[in-house]
This record gives sequence, structure tokens and C-alpha cells, in this order.
Amino acid sequence: MTVEPADPRISFETSGADLEAALHMYEDAYDGTGFDATRTDRPFAYRFRVVGDDVMSFRSTRFDARMQGEIDDGGEYVVNWTTEGGGRIDIGRDEVALRPGHPVVFPTGRPFAFDLQDVRQSLVQFDRSYLEGIAAEVHGTQPGPLVFDHTAAPDPEDLRGWNAQVQGAAATVLGTGPVSALAFAETARATAHSLLRTFPHQVLAPEVTLPQGATGRVCEAIEYMHAHSHTPMSTTDVAEYVGLSVRGLQQAFQRQVGTAPNAMLRGIRLDRVREELRRSSASETTVAAIAVRWGFAHLGRFSAAYASRFGEYPRETLQR
Repeated sequence: MTVEPADPRISFETSGADLEAALHMYEDAYDGTGFDATRTDRPFAYRFRVVGDDVMSFRSTRFDARMQGEIDDGGEYVVNWTTEGGGRIDIGRDEVALRPGHPVVFPTGRPFAFDLQDVRQSLVQFDRSYLEGIAAEVHGTQPGPLVFDHTAAPDPEDLRGWNAQVQGAAATVLGTGPVSALAFAETARATAHSLLRTFPHQVLAPEVTLPQGATGRVCEAIEYMHAHSHTPMSTTDVAEYVGLSVRGLQQAFQRQVGTAPNAMLRGIRLDRVREELRRSSASETTVAAIAVRWGFAHLGRFSAAYASRFGEYPRETLQR
């Protein structure tokens, strides 16, 4: 007997007429702060639905009131559009008005303020590391943060392609029949490619500088570290990737570049932390949040290692 793989989709839906409960739910769903709402001339009601997996999900919102607050990117890339109502996002910075039928990418890599009223809103959400991996394939670079220009209007032809892709993907994501993991994965990949074609962006991919003396599997290991430093990767994973034992990888690194592979990986991650601190603001994030995102759980040891490598403490980099 053949057992079909389980449907990968997970769904969540909630609705009601309790304004306070709605605010708490939306703050949790969007990793937000300072959410506040005021009633309009409509009787208040809300509905929130999300369907998808940990790579891509489709969301829809109905909110019959005015809502304001601040949203963090939450490790996601999000395209949103309204079918009714509207408002503004990224208030006080690169402000954009939301109009029915005009998709906009949420600002990336930082929190942003919003003010919406009486909206019917649809959203397509991608996991950060997944979309960055697809972008690396498309652009032929190492994976890195994507910076979307949410103020730029997409090319009309590209936008038509995006609308067609979303409509087709919705039949799979939101359909009532069973969906295989393969079908969902193919839909997610096609939608990710369409997103990258449609919405102007940059890939902040660092140059991979190979140490003098590195050859063969050591080069391959270092390139792999750069490409996957944003994941919970260990030197065991690196050794398996290049086909060596952990001891063999350590010996090869010591022989060719005079350092241990775990030290190399730690240095790459410290460099990524520094890049993120330089383009961030102390009013928008913290050293701890960035350090933990790059795998540094012990902040005291992290701060000492950072100071040793760069000659200043991470808080100084962030504040500057």
C-alpha cells in the first residue's frame, strides 16, 4: 500500500467583534508593538486567516476600524495589497499609501509604522532564509539580506505576471482538496521567482574572500560557510558537505590556512553581525537581537570576540 505524504499546509483562522482581542491577536501575528485602534462609522468586526507552511503562507485580513502601530519584519518578506480601504505604511520614513489593487512589499530589515482603516487586505509571506536562498540562485551570489524598494512602482508587465502567479498559487494554497508537499513546494518556488522579478530589490551579499593557501575542499568549505552562515550550521555539517570527517576538516584547515574551521565560521558570523549593525539604527534594534539572530547566545563572550576582531564594542558600531 502506498502512503501519500501528508498535506504540508497549516491553517489558522479567527474572527469576532472584540476590538481589544483583535489588537492582541494582530500584535502577536505581526510581531508588533504599540497597536491601537479607534472605531469608524462601521460596526466593528475582524477576520484573520493564514494558510501555508513554514516557507510560504497566504494571509487575509478584514478589519473594520482604524488601526495604528509598529511592525517588525519578523524574519519574513511580505507583499500586501488591499481590495478595500487603505492607509499608509513606513510613516515618518519612506512613506507609501496603500491603494486597492496595488501590491507593496513591506519595508525590510527594520520595524516600520503603519496607519490603516477599514481594510480588506491580502498578503503573501515568505520565510527570510528561503527567499534569500532563491535570490542567491537567481542573481548568482551568496545568500544575503534582501532590501526591497517599497516606494518603487513595479513594471506593469511584471505586475501582470505577479497577479497571474498569485491567482494560480491561491488555487493550490487555499484550495479545499488535498495538496502534496511537492506541489506546494513547486508553487512556493514559482511564486518566489515571480516576487523577485516583480519588486525592485538589492541583495546585500558579501564578497567571499578566500584565505591565501586555501585550495580544494577547504575552499569549498569556506564558500559553504559563507552561503549558510545565517543557518544553525556547525562544523560537523560543513565536514559532511565536503566529504571529510570533522578531524580531517580540522587538519586541512590548520595545514592550509592556519586556523580551525569553527574559528573561521565564528569570524564569518561576526563579519555579518558588523554589516547588520552598520546599516541599522539604535532606535530600531539592539545588539542582542542581532547577535542572537547570528547564533551568538552568550552576549558577554560575543561582545569580547567582537571587540577583539574590530577594535570597538558592538554597541559603538550600532550607535555610530
